Amino acid sequence: MHIGSVAIYDQSSVEGGLVTFKSILAMMEERLGMARSFTERLVHVPMKVDYPYWVSDPDFDLEYHVRHIALPKPGDWRQLWIQVARLVSRPLDLSRPLWEFTVIEGLDNLDGIPAGSYAIVSKIHHCAIDGVSGQEITAAIHDLEPDAPPIDRPLVRTDIEPSRVELLGRAAVNSIRQPLRVPGLIRETLPAIGRLVKTASEDDIHLPAVPGRVPVTRFNQRVSPNRVISGSRFDLDEIKAIKNSVPGATINDAVLAICAGGIRRYLEHHGELPEESLTAMAPISVRSDSERTDAGNHVSAMVVRLRTDIADDTERLSAIRDATKESKELTNAVGARLMTDYTEFIPAATAALASRLATRLAANSTRPAMNCVISNVPGPQVPLYAASARLVDMYGFGPLVDGLALFIPVLSYCGGVTIGVTSCREIMPDPERFMDSINEAFEELKAGLVA
Repeated sequence: MHIGSVAIYDQSSVEGGLVTFKSILAMMEERLGMARSFTERLVHVPMKVDYPYWVSDPDFDLEYHVRHIALPKPGDWRQLWIQVARLVSRPLDLSRPLWEFTVIEGLDNLDGIPAGSYAIVSKIHHCAIDGVSGQEITAAIHDLEPDAPPIDRPLVRTDIEPSRVELLGRAAVNSIRQPLRVPGLIRETLPAIGRLVKTASEDDIHLPAVPGRVPVTRFNQRVSPNRVISGSRFDLDEIKAIKNSVPGATINDAVLAICAGGIRRYLEHHGELPEESLTAMAPISVRSDSERTDAGNHVSAMVVRLRTDIADDTERLSAIRDATKESKELTNAVGARLMTDYTEFIPAATAALASRLATRLAANSTRPAMNCVISNVPGPQVPLYAASARLVDMYGFGPLVDGLALFIPVLSYCGGVTIGVTSCREIMPDPERFMDSINEAFEELKAGLVA
């Protein structure tokens, strides 16, 4: 359940043209106090009568969390993605702060990347961050200029690990406090139901696909622990031109159309394209302004029809524009935040059992609830530097669960957009073929602009 990124850095902006591993460690050490996720770990309540709590790790060891490896020659894209997949396939140690950074040097043969570059693979558990709070991590380790002064923000640990009795006491207080929130939640729910009924009854609104109407693909089965990772970079201005070709479309609609076209081509290549439209879950941040720096996960989701039943790419973009409009209106009618509020009333042990049961049922079901996840996280549009090295590109990866073996992360940075893929090695043995399909869909949409 970890998410993360592959950030690639050019050393030519560094004095002397070389970033040492010691300088990366020093940079990380001076910035640990800028993000709580760096030094906090979980403590579990006895008998799981409440959710775990975050506390500062008294035995924090930076060199455990930041590792250093190198690719053998020639240091090309294929070698990099294989190494990243191996790193992503290994679970995190739940007894420590839930993150690892791996510095990979020897990237000497990446098309479009300066020779001698290096990558940092960040792996952070999804319970510690989501897409928005992940930006806090990005901000913590980057500067806006290569020669930025040192950060004077020492790491301060104030937590003392609570005893079992203290944890049970916290759980008891929560069990009293939570029911007091129910009347307010009900007051918010009743108007939301009215808005939902009104929105769903409108003539131009169609309910999104539900279990029983979603086609089955190779991505909707049990997953192994083994992952495949890959990605491609696209020009943001070209994606904007694609979305401008369809009135009312957004950049997100254009990205969904590219992904849908890639999925359609990939399944068609394998002779597995269903007649019905596939659907994607699109995560939605429900953080308020006051929660932007909070650790943890504040995410809801909406389900979007990808219209993979339409062969023409430009026509599919128009249909996706309509589908996302319907999904947004239905999600707004209920309120994404309201949907997540209800999960807080589920006991921790029950939630864990329900989660395992749900993924197993989804994997064994003849009709999945959705086919994939497409997560679009906007990023900064100005150059960033870490340890004085310029960030060139950033690719994402995400978690898989049984029944949902395709995760497509979309990140934007400095005039570019990267579209990646995370899947199970047994389900997608050919990630290069999948990314070729994504690139073909992009080129076809671009060609449609000329036509």
